[in-house]
Amino acid sequence: MPGARSRRAPVRPPEGAHYRHLVLHPVGPLPAAVYWRRRLVVLVVLLAVLGGVGWLVVAVVTGSGNSAAATGSTTSSEPVGTPALDRVVPSPAGVQTPTPPPSTPPPAPASPAAPGQEAGAPCGDDVIALEVRTPGSVASGSSPVFELVVTNTAAVPCTRVLDQQLQEMVLLDGAGTRLWGSNDCQPEASSDNRTLAPGEQVVFPLTWSGLTSEPTCTAARAPVAPGSYLVRARLDTKTSPDAPLQVT
Repeated sequence: MPGARSRRAPVRPPEGAHYRHLVLHPVGPLPAAVYWRRRLVVLVVLLAVLGGVGWLVVAVVTGSGNSAAATGSTTSSEPVGTPALDRVVPSPAGVQTPTPPPSTPPPAPASPAAPGQEAGAPCGDDVIALEVRTPGSVASGSSPVFELVVTNTAAVPCTRVLDQQLQEMVLLDGAGTRLWGSNDCQPEASSDNRTLAPGEQVVFPLTWSGLTSEPTCTAARAPVAPGSYLVRARLDTKTSPDAPLQVT
């Protein structure tokens, strides 16, 4: 209507601005400091609650980890179960006892080797071989010829004194009694120092009268009775094996 005064609607501030105004400027019958203290208490309680919840979560997580580690440690420290004996010790039926090898006699001890002969040096008894050769069978009262054979068995030449006074033959009966000696009644002497080649033989013949004798050649001499006898030779300190002789 003309003349009527127009009315304006009040202008309302924005909601956000109103909220900020209420937060920053609390309204109430009490002083503003009281409301600020209440807000501070609520904030402290809220922070305490949030801190407790956070601590509880951390404790739960940490406790779970320690429990898992303790479980793993307990499991690893437990002794391994002892295996069953039938898995460790085989049954006697499955064990094969090795057959012992056949016993063999121990090897015979090696004979000591003869000392080596030096070339050109005197022949030792160990490298000189002596042999007596006889007819084997002679008639009683006959004069058979015996032979003394000297051999150098060394692999090198050596020297040996072969003097006749160093040579001797003797006749023995079955009991070993001496009945005749080549040096008893007709001893001979000579000087014979020879160099013997390896394997060389030297033969010395000797004729036996067929009679008995003794070293002094003072006893009566008689023909050797028929029987079995042995002839033995000597060259200085070297002795020959016995050779059999049959007197008929």
